[in-house]
Amino acid sequence: MTTFLSIGSGPGMGLATAERFAREGFQVVLSARKGDKAQELADQLKSKGYKAEARTVDAGDPASVAALIADVEGTFGGIDVLHFNAASMRNQTLADQPRDSFNTDLAVNVGGAMAATQAAATKMLARGSGSVLLTGGGFALQPHPEYLSLSIGKAGIRALAQGIFDTFKEKGVHVATVTIAGFVNSEKDATAVAEHFWQLHSQPSGSWEVEAMYTPEG
Repeated sequence: MTTFLSIGSGPGMGLATAERFAREGFQVVLSARKGDKAQELADQLKSKGYKAEARTVDAGDPASVAALIADVEGTFGGIDVLHFNAASMRNQTLADQPRDSFNTDLAVNVGGAMAATQAAATKMLARGSGSVLLTGGGFALQPHPEYLSLSIGKAGIRALAQGIFDTFKEKGVHVATVTIAGFVNSEKDATAVAEHFWQLHSQPSGSWEVEAMYTPEG
């Protein structure tokens, strides 16, 4: 059984990407800070005949992320695809942002991605297979003053993917990010992003890419 784990599952890109992999026969596990919301999304997939379960996770807490990884690995025998999609979408300038919230945002926006990758990598690298997919953003390339903590977080996501791509590739694990230059507010865009993730995962090992770019319509 192939297993797809989504961390930071939401009704847009998270659900669309999970469904794209579910269509290919993956057992899907959706997770979010609010477990009932993740369960609602899992139920949507199950109503379509897909294999889906839900879990609760605090993406900003490394211990919670590691526990989720261990739980999914223990239940399903491993994780074939990890999709980190969590983000703190704070709309505030540097002057407006509460001082104690910046590190909290970074803990979710990039710390959670690092914790998830670190936890899942152990078994992926040991068996020489797997994909780590990270939801990036155009703010990594053009930071926005009104979404500063998110911009810095997306820069961190891009650096994480590029920083470990070659090392992981040598051991059979594909690390990739979709850099989304804009906000995804439509089902069409969410589906397009999901397809980018699927295409990255499906690339032959000799043609692996670390990044795909997508610009939402409108």
